[in-house]
Amino acid sequence: MTKNLDLNGLKSIADNYDLFYIDLWGVIHNGINLHEQAVAVLNELSRSKKMFVLLTNAPRPNKTVRNFLQKMGMSKDLRDHVFTSGEAALNYLKKFYISKKFYHIGPPRDFDLFNLFGKNKCKAIIDSEYLLCTGLFDEHSKDLIYYKSLLEKQIKKKMICTNPDLIVDRGEVRELCAGSVAMVFEKMGGEVVYFGKPHPEVYNQSINNENKKILAIGDNLNTDIRGANFLNYDSLLISNGIHRHEIKNKGIQNVSKEYEVIVNYIQSDLKW
Repeated sequence: MTKNLDLNGLKSIADNYDLFYIDLWGVIHNGINLHEQAVAVLNELSRSKKMFVLLTNAPRPNKTVRNFLQKMGMSKDLRDHVFTSGEAALNYLKKFYISKKFYHIGPPRDFDLFNLFGKNKCKAIIDSEYLLCTGLFDEHSKDLIYYKSLLEKQIKKKMICTNPDLIVDRGEVRELCAGSVAMVFEKMGGEVVYFGKPHPEVYNQSINNENKKILAIGDNLNTDIRGANFLNYDSLLISNGIHRHEIKNKGIQNVSKEYEVIVNYIQSDLKW
């Protein structure tokens, strides 16, 4: 049974955990503004000497996301807790793909992910040895059929996906993410290597999490909550995020069953 924390807040269970994995987009900010009460939670965790990671499926290096949060007004002591799916992917690419030619699927703003080996970027997809997907092209940001056509002759190549999210809400606008393109590729028979929640690698790279009681906090059942389930962490779902309409219409118990996940706690917005 999922316990609602709206009345008593996160403080009512915080002492039960050593480490908190906290999603950024949808929990700490909405892509435009910080959520003040969520930032207050981070400050309380810091004061309580609790370990936490701001774990995000952002297809960018840690430094880029920290700069983004700085512009939003987040203090440096909190920004230093960021770890991104892009950073995890970059560590893998530097180890195994540093000299291989790739075709980038995603917007120009993601170019900083591969500055180190940008010379290997191919203009033509046919010339590439692997596919690096960070998102959707700006000019094809809503058309997944385009990617089916683009990829139909590239099935034998491996795709590296740096953001497993299918969708994200930027303010009130819903946008497709790299995970949606990767899903198209997989359905066509292609192989995808994912970096980011719910896959274990990003958690394990971010911090030493051995022998710790862990709570994962996020707004996405497919990534934040499923990742917690995979790794046997407790989970807290923020219900005013991606699934707000589903939860409002069907209730958390029914929605959890539909997504085949276990949600230990639920809270409308992250509050102490």
